Amino acid sequence: MSLSKPREVFIQGLTMEGRTFRPSDWAERLAGAMSCFRPGGSKAGIGAFIGYSPYCVPRVINGVKCVIVNEALKDIEPMAWDFVMNFARDNNLQVTDACLLPEAPAAGGEKKA
Repeated sequence: MSLSKPREVFIQGLTMEGRTFRPSDWAERLAGAMSCFRPGGSKAGIGAFIGYSPYCVPRVINGVKCVIVNEALKDIEPMAWDFVMNFARDNNLQVTDACLLPEAPAAGGEKKA
């Protein structure tokens, strides 16, 4: 039995007609709404911090705002998964299955500035 890595769904800030989706901070708002869905659940009190869930993160890819949603969210909270997928559908946004690859290290072991 092999375990496969959960897929990632890219919700792009482009409508099906190719127009840029507005408002300009839509990706941060959507990811912020999902911030409490974390491995081990959300924390409260002094150990709490503001940040995005690893299951739903905003990114800019090739100049296009996106939200990358990890399919593991579906197992953790199906209603949260439905919320983000319905957001994309209701706003006619382009959705792509993909995998975000880590950035390649700089040549010669140099650190990027």
